[in-house]
Amino acid sequence: VQLQASGGGLVQAGGSLRLSCVASTRTFRDYTMAWFRQTPGNEREFVAAIRYNGGTTVYADSAKGRFAISRDNAKNTVYLQMNSLKTEDTAVYYCAADRWRILSRTSDPSYNYWGQGTLVTVSS
Repeated sequence: VQLQASGGGLVQAGGSLRLSCVASTRTFRDYTMAWFRQTPGNEREFVAAIRYNGGTTVYADSAKGRFAISRDNAKNTVYLQMNSLKTEDTAVYYCAADRWRILSRTSDPSYNYWGQGTLVTVSS
């Protein structure tokens, strides 16, 4: 499975961005899709995920109330709508995918498939 992320850019604090990630698979609906982010010198951090079975969503505390993850199975695409962005949201954002991933591992970074990352920069 190949993942292509896009939508990053430069935005002022308080602004919004929508990230997209397209997956190259015929069985997209079987995959839990997730977003992680990483800053230099730090480990990859879970942001949000949407599961394969009906689209249950899971969010990191830092994302709750500001970010929304969604998926369009007809377009093989997962989205991350980011609102009320803060400077601390600055990072490279990666989409990840795993087929039939169990709930307890949703926020674990051991996904099998990763996109190339898209840079989000939030200025003050």
